[in-house]
Amino acid sequence: MKYIYLLFFVLLLQHVQAQTGLIQNINARKTVSLDGRWHYIIDPFATGFRGFQGATADEHGLTGFFENKQQQQPGELVEYDFERSPTLVVPGDWNSQSNELLFYEGTIWYQRNFYIQPQGGKKYILRFGAINYESYVSVNGKKAGTHIGGFTPFEFDVTSLLKNGNNSIVIKVDNIRKKEAVPTDNFDWWNYGGITRDVVLAELPSTYIKDYKMQLAKGDLKTITGYVQLSDSAASQNIRINIPEASLQTTVTTDNNGKAFIHLPIKKLSYWQPENPRLYDVIIATASDTVTDKIGFRTIEVSGKNILLNGKSIFLRGICIHAENPLIPGRPRSNSDLQMLLHWAKELNCNFARLAHYPHNENMSRIADSIGLLLWEEVPVYWTIDWTNPDTYNNAQHQLSELITRDKNRASVIIWSIGNETPNNSDREKFMEGLADYVHATDSTRLVSAALLTSGATNNTINVNDPLGNKLDVVSFNEYYGWYSKEMPWEIGKFNFQVAYNKPVIITELGAGALGGFHADSTVRFSEEFQASFYQNQLPLISKIDGLRGMTPWILVDFRSPKRINPTYQMYWNRKGLISETGQKKKAFYVLQHFYEEKAKQQQ
Repeated sequence: MKYIYLLFFVLLLQHVQAQTGLIQNINARKTVSLDGRWHYIIDPFATGFRGFQGATADEHGLTGFFENKQQQQPGELVEYDFERSPTLVVPGDWNSQSNELLFYEGTIWYQRNFYIQPQGGKKYILRFGAINYESYVSVNGKKAGTHIGGFTPFEFDVTSLLKNGNNSIVIKVDNIRKKEAVPTDNFDWWNYGGITRDVVLAELPSTYIKDYKMQLAKGDLKTITGYVQLSDSAASQNIRINIPEASLQTTVTTDNNGKAFIHLPIKKLSYWQPENPRLYDVIIATASDTVTDKIGFRTIEVSGKNILLNGKSIFLRGICIHAENPLIPGRPRSNSDLQMLLHWAKELNCNFARLAHYPHNENMSRIADSIGLLLWEEVPVYWTIDWTNPDTYNNAQHQLSELITRDKNRASVIIWSIGNETPNNSDREKFMEGLADYVHATDSTRLVSAALLTSGATNNTINVNDPLGNKLDVVSFNEYYGWYSKEMPWEIGKFNFQVAYNKPVIITELGAGALGGFHADSTVRFSEEFQASFYQNQLPLISKIDGLRGMTPWILVDFRSPKRINPTYQMYWNRKGLISETGQKKKAFYVLQHFYEEKAKQQQ
């Protein structure tokens, strides 16, 4: 029965993906940015979508606020007005842009005009980097489409909806937390609502290169494999692939589905690694379309308790990162925000980062590619998902599919994570095993993991025996002994770990809170000295783990959370960051920095 359950959902998701597949590397095409200031209307009761008797705007041919109606006569009744409404910056969350919206959860309408002269024989794709959480998009009063999920990109073909000259987009955005959603209604970060990432309108030829994947074959440093998928089922189309700096080129031909497979033996190649993040220009061309990407080539696999990068053992010196800029509150709005976070990680002597607990901006992986930082990417299957709800599973797998589609060509991404701190029970096991099987079937060139929980300590032994570990390539778990335990940091040396799997281990979270600038004795909780003591005692503790191949302490920078309400030390901030919300490095930053420096020397 379990396997029938899983198969049903895999087949269902494959059907959905066939309808909603993403264009690979859309920013390499001819695009018009729709970022900037958008008008907005706060609508806590969804008045613009739902009539007073309950009928929705969609039932009446997309009426309501989607019409963007303008008053034509002084006596005409129109109870909203986008043109005279205030504006929000896109990309950007609404919570950090207005004091009245700091805690707001509900519906907000966005609207903006744009000018375009559509060309015959072209396709026009409207692409959103992310909107949190549910979005309903209309163009010129006609439905473009809907999307559920707050952290992955989505797009609509709007060719037939555009008109010559001025055009209007209206979007209903709703970030209400729901039990059946992914993430569910209980999570430990700020529920930033709005259009949080870039919006572009892409112009493409009628038949274009929609998708491609090019990576070294699993465990094979001598062969590049992958595929190219055209937008139409155009058979017998020649596709030229050229990697000039590696003196590699080939021509492949599409099958009846418009897909062509790649098998390219390597003559000479510099493999991507943190110490040498070599990227190659890859040019893919058809008779009507050309796309250029920068791709690094590397292999990642496990052997016993080792993680092998390009066939060599590596220790992952990592840190967890939330998608939040502490200096300009809210979601990151530009590449400079992303670069700041990743360069802080590099300053910490990291070669690895866990992007928690949801997909981050796609430019994070591109920057990581260029600076040599390995990545763990995760979907928000967090804590207590509605495990028995088919729609919830469908949602989780779809977000995972969108993430893999988006970042499958990024050399920096080595681990897909299917969740964080999920409870150990049979319903959860079915749900998570389905996700693990899906990832293994979708992308064999990377590893699969999840941040598990320990099952507690017995006779000073901390046990890791979650059955989900059988499905994972790397056993990863969170532990906070010395913070969320009766023992103080200086008392945890008595513990040992018992891991029930002959697999590499990554400690995905450990940490302690400290208010930046608060100094006291090391026994005083929330002082920088207490946090430093925690790290000084934790690092020797976890170093005793047989098979420890990496760690990502929690967390690089303090971040906002409505669950952290202590008025003296937290003030709605999670204070476990090694860097404060003002950019100040805490004492623990230097403890971990020195530890990683010594680890790096050992690997040389």
